[in-house]
Amino acid sequence: MSLGQTSGGAPVDLDPLPENGRMPTGRRPIAWNEVARDIASGGLVRTLFAILLAVVVGALLVVFTNERVAETLGYVFARPSDFFTAAGRALADAGNAFVRGAIYNSRADTFEAGIRPLTESLRFAGPLIAAGLGIALTFRSGLFNIGGQGQILLAAIFSSFVASQLQLPFPLHLVAAALAGFLGAAIWAGIVGFLKARTGAHEVIVTIMMNYIAVSLITFLMRTPILHDMDSGSNPTSIPPQPTAVFPLLLGEQYNLRWSFVLCILAVGVYWYLMERSPLGFRLRMVGLNADAARTAGININTTAIVAMVLSGLFIGLAGINQSIGRDGNFAPNIDAGIGFEAITVALLGNSRALGVLFAGLLFGLLEAAGPAMQVSDVSPEVLGVVQGVIVLFIAAPPLVRVIFRFIPAPRGVGR
Repeated sequence: MSLGQTSGGAPVDLDPLPENGRMPTGRRPIAWNEVARDIASGGLVRTLFAILLAVVVGALLVVFTNERVAETLGYVFARPSDFFTAAGRALADAGNAFVRGAIYNSRADTFEAGIRPLTESLRFAGPLIAAGLGIALTFRSGLFNIGGQGQILLAAIFSSFVASQLQLPFPLHLVAAALAGFLGAAIWAGIVGFLKARTGAHEVIVTIMMNYIAVSLITFLMRTPILHDMDSGSNPTSIPPQPTAVFPLLLGEQYNLRWSFVLCILAVGVYWYLMERSPLGFRLRMVGLNADAARTAGININTTAIVAMVLSGLFIGLAGINQSIGRDGNFAPNIDAGIGFEAITVALLGNSRALGVLFAGLLFGLLEAAGPAMQVSDVSPEVLGVVQGVIVLFIAAPPLVRVIFRFIPAPRGVGR
């Protein structure tokens, strides 16, 4: 050991230099238990357990609403085997119906007919993914866009008008109708951002009001020559689009899946690059994490709010385009089909990340497609709605999940 002196002159021992002549870095060994804790306390594990709890709740509903199970409850203590047999049969029938309705129909004559349920699941999932990306973008930007319904309707209005009124060749007409739909949704969402930036109006209240306005507006236009199909009677319906403005079928005439689904998948990559790699996405995330720090760093908060809402409207507009010109016939004012609100669930379940929203949209597409087949098997389709609601409940209340699954640790504080 070498000797040195303190400021008072007292000798002290100094550690010798390592043999390689380099100073130690001070790094400690990796604590793998802490790494596992970080992973377990993340959103992915909580999401998986939330889905598990929702499936358990759905299974209980299937069992105790089954007629045969209800009959065995009268003598369950005398012959419990009847109850468990009936419950198992009810769950097996529900599971088989779910698979046949959403993934593969084993009763079909050919393989092509058997995979039709899967294509229907993808068809339902496409607009949910696109709208979920738009909602997720505002979540990460510190906003709460619940105006997906209105933005989908405006995209449908604009795209339907161009698709039915203009006469253009196939590729140009389709592109023009799609761009019109993007424009309509972006304008409708941009109004919300402008009002928030200039007047301080809360985006939740504004988007709710804009939804009502959009529903009334599209209903009115469908009663006028602007959009009304005169051959459909007095019911408010749109004019059917020209064949040159409709997305082509993706897999042939026997499936309803169209090329608009491919655009929804490509939107996932666009969202990922925008939010994770682009300077604009960095500014949006910074504002979402801490608006005061972002303002101190020189970011214009008001402009960022407008940009975030416009970008959100573009993603949601893709869902509206998919609904309006992703079909051959006309449509009614309920063309949004609840997608604007289900997209909030998709964004929450996907933790506002690109891949998360993708898988959440696919999951909800499966649930949507399985409804009719499960209803045929005497399983109420409302059970699937309950499953979706329970998923949202547990996603929105992480402490509740940790109370049920006590081995899931609480997330570590920033200070640690």
